[in-house]
Amino acid sequence: MKKGWLIITIVFMLLSCVQKNNNTSEKQTLFTGKAGEIGLIVLAPGHFHANLLQKNTIPQVNDSVFVYAATEDTGLKQYLSATGSFNQREEVPTNWQTVVYTGDDFLQKMVGDKKGNVVVLAGNNKAKTGYILGAVDAGLNVLSDKPMAINREDFLLLEKAYANAEAQNVLLYDMMTERYDMLNIIEKELLNNGDLFGELQAGTPEDPAVYMESVHHFYKEVSGTPLIRPAWYYDVEQQGEGIADVTTHLIDLLFWKCFPDQSIDYNKDIRNITATHWPTEVELYQFTKSTGETTFPDYLHKYIDNSTLKVYANGTLHFNVKNRNVGLKVIWNWQAPEGSSDTFMSVIKGTKAVLKTVQNKDQGFVKQLYVQKPEGLDQDEFYGNLQKAIEKIRITYPFVSMSATSKKGEYLINIPVENREGHESHFRYVAESFFSFLVNRDMPEWEKTNTLAKYYITTKAVEVAKDRD
Repeated sequence: MKKGWLIITIVFMLLSCVQKNNNTSEKQTLFTGKAGEIGLIVLAPGHFHANLLQKNTIPQVNDSVFVYAATEDTGLKQYLSATGSFNQREEVPTNWQTVVYTGDDFLQKMVGDKKGNVVVLAGNNKAKTGYILGAVDAGLNVLSDKPMAINREDFLLLEKAYANAEAQNVLLYDMMTERYDMLNIIEKELLNNGDLFGELQAGTPEDPAVYMESVHHFYKEVSGTPLIRPAWYYDVEQQGEGIADVTTHLIDLLFWKCFPDQSIDYNKDIRNITATHWPTEVELYQFTKSTGETTFPDYLHKYIDNSTLKVYANGTLHFNVKNRNVGLKVIWNWQAPEGSSDTFMSVIKGTKAVLKTVQNKDQGFVKQLYVQKPEGLDQDEFYGNLQKAIEKIRITYPFVSMSATSKKGEYLINIPVENREGHESHFRYVAESFFSFLVNRDMPEWEKTNTLAKYYITTKAVEVAKDRD
């Protein structure tokens, strides 16, 4: 048995003892939507996503926030600095009153205190699934950043957490912010217009119906200042491999766009998972620039070969969902070339149209959406269907338009940048959606089944990739 798995098991035994001392029949908190009834508990913050829910005041959220962490590490300090800056800004300041507890027993202390009713998780992923289960078993709702599971053991814990959440009458939710990106919203509308898109093709493993490729960079500078990452970010046992992390958003978008409101059962609907992975090589001087650490921590030594750190952040993933073939690729380079940035592309093939999203130099590294006429389809019919689809979309989103590109049969779907809210604003929408579920108790079943299917795919992919080594 792995040492990490043994530690998690011991933690659960301790939590079980705490739970036996609690009244398990205690009436659950009833949410009505009134101001201040959401009591946030921020557990082990280690990623800036932990503070984004607090960037703006949400009336339903109480100003008192309870934070539990092992020590006053970089993650906690960054969280407190960010939320403090929200309070101190001149325009629309917040009024967060943060109560912090640090200690090795922070998880048990949180369970015993039960000061709030919604646990927020965003940080080191090694023990995150265990924290989720511990919070759920304590009768607390959980709003978690991705990934919620990075290996097979985590996936089994996540399944248990969902089962226990139902028994405890609490909710567990994954922060899938990309659903609130305006380009994704418009693409979903086009995908589900049968006259324009037709049906999603079946594709083949070699030529999938859906293909997405996402390129990221470890080292970045913002306004000339390096983005400092924690050292554990380079440990795949703490952060997760690329195919267990970035792909969570990609698979979620696939399910959300192509199979809207449908439950994906991983036992029945997911087949033929194949995967590969390979490392990004990081030298010590690069690691120091990125983290501020002058040496590689001991836990990274097993990934070092000839003084070079090998981080398995890159990979490919192929699978079949409801008889449609899907291909994904994730790349983490050390640093983007001068004048470059992160990039993204996707191709979704319908029987009547092909939708493409491209974020590259030609697009000024801004994601752009294109619709392409497939071979053999009448141009006038295609153009007419596209016009009608855009007219329908403009009823709700009047800023959307279309224009022909230089490529025959291809059209750009114009979504002005000023009508696209940034990534950070999406966290508020995720929170408000989750809080609505708490009040109305109407979270759809597919949110649970599709989250489990997503993490079944990603964690199985890691196993498959390792087996190929």
